[in-house]
Amino acid sequence: MEKILDGKRCAQFYYERLERAVQDLKEKGKTPKLVVIIVGEDAASHIYVKNKEKAAQRIGIDSETVYLPKETTEEELLRYIHHYNSMMEVDGILVQTPLPDHICEAKVLEAIDPRKDVDGFHPHNVGALYCGTPQSYPCTPLGIIQLLKYYDYSFEGKNVVVVGRSNIVGRPMAQLLLKEDATVTICHSKTKDITSYLQNADLIVVAIGVANWLQPEWIKKEAVLVDVGMNRTKEGLRGDISKAAQEKACAYTPVPGGVGPMTIAMLMAQTVYFAQQKEG
Repeated sequence: MEKILDGKRCAQFYYERLERAVQDLKEKGKTPKLVVIIVGEDAASHIYVKNKEKAAQRIGIDSETVYLPKETTEEELLRYIHHYNSMMEVDGILVQTPLPDHICEAKVLEAIDPRKDVDGFHPHNVGALYCGTPQSYPCTPLGIIQLLKYYDYSFEGKNVVVVGRSNIVGRPMAQLLLKEDATVTICHSKTKDITSYLQNADLIVVAIGVANWLQPEWIKKEAVLVDVGMNRTKEGLRGDISKAAQEKACAYTPVPGGVGPMTIAMLMAQTVYFAQQKEG
């Protein structure tokens, strides 16, 4: 396994295959379409959305972005979602989070048609994931799995520690790792003696949003490190894993250029998959 797990390189590998799949669909008269809805002026969210638009253009799918002011009511946002749910030509719908405080995120995610839920956050799709029969996956955990597979990482029997228990990364990450026959431990802010778990881990996925949190003395040299953190510091963009821990590890994902590109690639892949399902 290479020392640096390059998410940009792996994403390019997927984009080349997705471009061919999109061309096949177009020859059958179908162009996949993704709709992204963003509410408010969160700077990071707008950057993510622009990157998604570029990725969609790159592989040849239609992409529509709906920009709504932060004053948009929950009822108005739900009307937009229902409108796109009803449009046959729309294959994927994504509502960018975080949402303004006055809008209930759970209600919004539940409103998206599960068959268009490219983020994999609808309760129906979450339940299917936990039952081992997923139709849609959360894009970041899926991207991590595909990135490691690209580098021929074998999950079977490995001790894996996931640090963080969010619904976006930590919890679904554990489910996908179990599906790959790994032995999984989830650690979080209430875990006692967390280093005892980390020191025995073959693979560590860190998603807590604390810059340079993971230290070299907590890991073994054979460990593979996956960094989901994106923290803006005085020194620039930093992940949750310290440089010293990266240097000690067997392999690691960089920040930026590791998990992020794969998250967007998986969003495109799931949009194409939903379009293919309609054709089938």
